[in-house]
Amino acid sequence: MRKIIDTVIETVIFICAILSIIFVVLIFGFLFKEGFAFFKDFGITKFITGKFWNPSSNPALFGILPLIVGSTLVTVGACVIAVPIGVMTALYISEIAPKGIRDILKSLVELMAAIPSVVIGFVGMITLVPFVRIFFNIPTGLTAFSGSIMLAFMAMPTIVTISEDAIRSVPWHYKEGAFALGATKWQTIRRIVLKAAMPGIIAAIMLGIGRVIGETMAVMMITGNAAHIPDSIFEPVRTMTATIAAEMGETVRGDMHYKALFAIGLVLFVITFIVNFIADLFLGKSKNK
Repeated sequence: MRKIIDTVIETVIFICAILSIIFVVLIFGFLFKEGFAFFKDFGITKFITGKFWNPSSNPALFGILPLIVGSTLVTVGACVIAVPIGVMTALYISEIAPKGIRDILKSLVELMAAIPSVVIGFVGMITLVPFVRIFFNIPTGLTAFSGSIMLAFMAMPTIVTISEDAIRSVPWHYKEGAFALGATKWQTIRRIVLKAAMPGIIAAIMLGIGRVIGETMAVMMITGNAAHIPDSIFEPVRTMTATIAAEMGETVRGDMHYKALFAIGLVLFVITFIVNFIADLFLGKSKNK
């Protein structure tokens, strides 16, 4: 009986894994079908390197370079903020904080991941956007900088949780050996713990980047949605995800604008897949170590 139950459970798990792969392949196939038709008519080079996105003009302009720049600017800004804070927070939780505080902080960090992105965007519009406009004395607070701050807030739970797990998985005898050789606690953390946990930390950063790249509502609400190449991070931008969300409901099924949005989704899917693939490689390397 036990053998039969084990076989059934293994079969169910196998079927779930296969279904997950099938769903991903079907999504990619659907995007590829619509996006490839656009690339065939418009051209992939012209699409990616075009500097203007204006589907309603005559002729229509479908250049996503401003959208790629906007997505990259917001993502890089979020990483600059989230990575050091997230890694330091993970170090504090795993290596420095007392047990009672550690449990509270870890629960709060995990709770942050449950906050809906639309709520974060709304809070950013009410509090952060006016502050940025007044503090930096700029015409509007709806900028890439505001989007970077809010996306950093959304990426930190992923970075902190996975980094903390990687740090705690460092064998204790590594630390004992460092202490036996006369190293201080900070020297042990910096030269032993961080280096041993680095593959897992890098994987956490990559997963955080993937979370930032795929975010839609928050960036659509607080980045200004201006489809142009900005001169600085304190100007409005538009991301690829926000473009799809804002314009998909206005298109006619089957026309060039409709296909162009699917082409953006295909580009975004490929970018996210590459980021997650690299993260999986680092996670596998970390587990092997």
